[in-house]
Amino acid sequence: MTNRTTTQGFFDPSTWTVSYVVWDHASKCAAVIDPVLDYDFKSGHTRTVSADRLLAYVRDEGLKVDWILETHAHADHLSGARYVQGQVGGRIAIGENIRVVQSTFKKLFNLERSFLPDGSQFDHLFKDGEVFRIGEVEATALLVPGHTPADMAYLVDGAVFVGDTLFMPDLGSARADFPGGDARQLYASMRRLLDLPGDTTMYVCHDYPPASRQPQWQTSVAEQRARNIHVRDGISEDEFVAMRTARDATLDVPTLILPSIQVNVRAGRLPPPDDNGVAYLRIPLNALPVHSHPAAKDAS
Repeated sequence: MTNRTTTQGFFDPSTWTVSYVVWDHASKCAAVIDPVLDYDFKSGHTRTVSADRLLAYVRDEGLKVDWILETHAHADHLSGARYVQGQVGGRIAIGENIRVVQSTFKKLFNLERSFLPDGSQFDHLFKDGEVFRIGEVEATALLVPGHTPADMAYLVDGAVFVGDTLFMPDLGSARADFPGGDARQLYASMRRLLDLPGDTTMYVCHDYPPASRQPQWQTSVAEQRARNIHVRDGISEDEFVAMRTARDATLDVPTLILPSIQVNVRAGRLPPPDDNGVAYLRIPLNALPVHSHPAAKDAS
């Protein structure tokens, strides 16, 4: 990263998620990446503590939010994009393959007829390689499917925000067993990111730290190529696919997948309220696969 931009990360310990604000010094225009809406599974209550921390930084720095960027429709936290937009503006954007994800989950949840799986819930749908601007700084949207069909990475000023595609080197890679996920696509996407210059700063969306270290979210392409336990240089596609497939078979369903997906395919909107004014989330019974060996973390 050059001295044209600043990036600030915000770690949410409840969901192990890292949200970001990246901003252009010249214009003070900013992008918010992967904001979190807090959700208490037991009570069904939402809160805005995580997003408000991020918003306080935006206001303290006097920033103008141009973009609210989603790397994909997350299965482990509810998106705070709509709340952030209501507070400070900005266009909510995601990759154009979100339509595939919306179509899949409209069927699973039997969503209302008025919900159209056409991406219209978002303000902008990025194509692979599309160039956009954060103030005076050029950025590029990169399609990196495999974790889901719609995953995007965002290349900004010598840094890349990779969502769930890669984790810190000691954790490896994201799972590829969600609907539309594919381990071979994931390998190709990771290698695409690892073909960037070695000094490219890499920001991940999650960290599930072992007891030996604190949460981290910044690494580099060179470090990933040298040390990533799943995809460092020398690990072949077939080796990765075999490992990823076996590991995914041991992972439990993410705790918040059912509530989060229903919100996230709507760009952070809650479902429309019923005639009593209350919004409801739907729980499809006996519809998701159940693995026999639950893992400690949701996604790694």
